[in-house]
Amino acid sequence: MDKKLANEALDRISIDAFKTAAKTPIVIVLDNIRSLNNIGSVFRTADAFLVEAVYLCGITAQPPHRDIQKTALGATESVAWKYFENTLEAVQSLKEANYKVVSIEQTENSTMLNEFTPEKSEALAIILGNEVKGVDQTVIDESDLVLEIPQFGTKHSLNISVTTGVVVWDLFNKLKA
Repeated sequence: MDKKLANEALDRISIDAFKTAAKTPIVIVLDNIRSLNNIGSVFRTADAFLVEAVYLCGITAQPPHRDIQKTALGATESVAWKYFENTLEAVQSLKEANYKVVSIEQTENSTMLNEFTPEKSEALAIILGNEVKGVDQTVIDESDLVLEIPQFGTKHSLNISVTTGVVVWDLFNKLKA
């Protein structure tokens, strides 16, 4: 029987070590996210997979905020973040820095996540949209690619924090393989 590990046995790195560690070449862009808990969860996922940064856009709240901290558990201190008033400004900034801009959305010509293989040297910016409206169409229009998570049930809808976990885990594995 396996014994559950205590927190002390998890070999966690310090915030300073995190900041200097080699990062996974991914920036997560949050396009008008309403839920503070979702924002906090995204920060935790970003921390778990050494993501470069989280870009908060539009109505997406910024740290420090009690409800973000509740789910981020301190990840807003380790993960770099930046605020943009408009998501298109973030997209333009990322394109100028040679990121491949990828919206996570269901569209007519989306590529299924399991069928996408990023170039090993490619830096990716993944855009996740509003909980109700999704990624804004003007942002999709400026994206280099649209990825979709294959789904087989009746809803074809995942919470943004779950979507972030699925996509970042998949891309992390493909980039680090």
